[in-house]
Amino acid sequence: MATAVAKAEQAESVEYAARIEHVSKSFGGPAGQQLVLDDITLDVAPGEFVTLLGASGCGKSTLLNLVAGLDDPSAGSIKTDGRPALMFQEHALFPWLTAGKNIELALKLGGVAKNDRRERAEELLELVRLKGSYGKRVHELSGGMRQRVALARALAQESRLLLMDEPFAALDAITRDVLHDELTRIWEETGLSVLFVTHNVREAVRLAQRVVLLSSRPGRIAREWTVAIPQPRRIEDAPVAELSLEITDQLRGEIRRHGQQ
Repeated sequence: MATAVAKAEQAESVEYAARIEHVSKSFGGPAGQQLVLDDITLDVAPGEFVTLLGASGCGKSTLLNLVAGLDDPSAGSIKTDGRPALMFQEHALFPWLTAGKNIELALKLGGVAKNDRRERAEELLELVRLKGSYGKRVHELSGGMRQRVALARALAQESRLLLMDEPFAALDAITRDVLHDELTRIWEETGLSVLFVTHNVREAVRLAQRVVLLSSRPGRIAREWTVAIPQPRRIEDAPVAELSLEITDQLRGEIRRHGQQ
């Protein structure tokens, strides 16, 4: 993992981690082409943590997939500083491999020499607070531990941009809160840029430097908020709750407008 100084120098050398310019996306269906995303323009700065928020079906995950390169936009362009790493809602670990071997597979695909993989996997497990779990099978891990391994596997790709698609949605509230703390710590230690999709308003405010709200389908950028609340933050903190209420009111307005269309 690059040092903080190296990350700072890297941040100064590039203009953006992701640049999304006038992106639209349509999918074909029985009723013809359906517009899912409409004219999205958004930059993620080096080292910035941005959350994408919106009602179900607004195109958040579609946009993340486009940034990841899993699909192509119907219009517009997307540029990233290197190839992004993607972390899904489901951990997607291979159950026949140990925690360490799941990470080593990503290292292998990244070109890391065989003799170096075990040590690097151990380092990444320690980074996500799973020291000593290299040999554990997936079924021996709790839901939160599995997501930590999935995060370590994403970090193994040495990407400068981490894309996260509701990675904590299936976890209980306490485990999710712990992983919020861990993700914030890792983001601060590594200097990664993060684009994080969620439908949970408080989670968005708890984590991000900037919250971007998408309107209901077709998804457009309805509004953005800079989150000036110092870290560490808690879900129950008064400033987090206050900003969450403001964003929730805006989100409800977007949902009402969609229902009237």
